[in-house]
Amino acid sequence: MDEIIYKISPRDVWQKAVEAGVFLGAPVDEQDGFIHFSTAAQVVETAARHFAGQDDLMLVAVDTARLGDALKWEPSRGGELFPHLYSSLPLEAVRLAEDLPLGPDGAHLFPESVMP
Repeated sequence: MDEIIYKISPRDVWQKAVEAGVFLGAPVDEQDGFIHFSTAAQVVETAARHFAGQDDLMLVAVDTARLGDALKWEPSRGGELFPHLYSSLPLEAVRLAEDLPLGPDGAHLFPESVMP
């Protein structure tokens, strides 16, 4: 499985997590009972599907080795396996958190390291 997974988060939710020292998830995560993540191969489609046109987002890269047994790979879209974290996200596991801006065409602009 992938060593780095990605979370797209509204900036205000992420800032509260940084202040608190732990990320408990966005409202959808709290509702579903786990924190949704995507692999590099999945995150562009995740943004287009669930965050279309939304600005003021953060892209958070997370080291899976730091998550332990709380990280589960479960089928979702079309049976594809997605990473789900059944605990809070310790900020020590975060490798990078950066802006995820919208481009002129309305699609999110991902760093080259994530692009397929």
